[in-house]
Amino acid sequence: MEIDLERVRDVLDDGGAVPGTFRVLVDRLWPRGIAKERLSYDLWGKEVAPSSDLRTAFHHGELSFAEFAERYRAELAAGGAAHDLLGAARAAGARRITLLYSARDAEQNHALVLRDALQEELAEHAR
Repeated sequence: MEIDLERVRDVLDDGGAVPGTFRVLVDRLWPRGIAKERLSYDLWGKEVAPSSDLRTAFHHGELSFAEFAERYRAELAAGGAAHDLLGAARAAGARRITLLYSARDAEQNHALVLRDALQEELAEHAR
């Protein structure tokens, strides 16, 4: 299973995903200024998003991206939500997961960390 990233604003009104793709909005809060009808998604995975406290600390500059990523991975490991997301994608018959995120920074955001964690879980499952 492949995992892609797409910024929400880049896929508005695109008519939906390619068949076999499971689209997951991975933000805890709905993207500001976006009407729900404009975004095609299969699941709003609030539970795989970073906790509000962690997200706030990162956005206010209290954590470096490396510190944020480490803490977020710990949250993912403790909660099991990433495993559940993979299960939902499998149940839907998906061959690809697209993680939809609203962060402006494409180089340092939670979706990158989540993608890496999901890829590691898939690799472990394949062994």
